[in-house]
Amino acid sequence: MAQTRFTKEHEWTRLDGDVATCGISDYAQKALGDIVYVELPPVGKKVKQGEQVAVVESSKAASEVYAPIDGEIVAVNDNLAGSPGTVNEAAMGDGWFFKIKPANAEQADQLMNEANYQSYLKGLNP
Repeated sequence: MAQTRFTKEHEWTRLDGDVATCGISDYAQKALGDIVYVELPPVGKKVKQGEQVAVVESSKAASEVYAPIDGEIVAVNDNLAGSPGTVNEAAMGDGWFFKIKPANAEQADQLMNEANYQSYLKGLNP
């Protein structure tokens, strides 16, 4: 099974073969509250790690979503247009945002694994 990796900005990525699925973490969706809108990038867009690629709006705020790795957007989760609340229900599953064909798959190895991310979160909320 593919390992999930996390950024400090609370994006996650899961590499499966030559495609990485990406979204926001459960922590991020809880912090945002009820998700009411998700703006996704166009398929075919080339992105760089750390570049803004999507926007998520909630009842509390709007927040940028950044590319966890370099690559090309090869798919977006069109279901979020009609059901943005899916992010609240399953941020790490059906609430994924986009899929990237990585330019350098090793970039994901430099992101936090689950244990490191949980430790990072504890540091945010002592």
